[in-house]
Amino acid sequence: MPETGLLHLFIKHTSAGLAINENCDPDVLTDFNHFFDNMVPENLTYLRHTLEGPDDMPAHIKSVITGHSITIPITNHYLNLGTWQGIYLCEFRNNATGRVLVATILS
Repeated sequence: MPETGLLHLFIKHTSAGLAINENCDPDVLTDFNHFFDNMVPENLTYLRHTLEGPDDMPAHIKSVITGHSITIPITNHYLNLGTWQGIYLCEFRNNATGRVLVATILS
């Protein structure tokens, strides 16, 4: 890894996202899951894109909210995240297959 630069991460999917957030207390992940599932629940009668199941369109909506990329500074050869920060791959499908990330380092 370079001494200074940027790491850009991009997820090549429309039903998962990336985020940076608190990564010490496991309740944060549980709370995120509850929030997203309440905000965009499955089986909404007005959603039409359900070809792959009731979680299909809700997953697309949730991924738009989180976003598909993040950028992290590199300082002294390390990712310069805050003390409590971690990188989340936010999976919004109930039975997802493998995910592909693209990592680009700019120095």
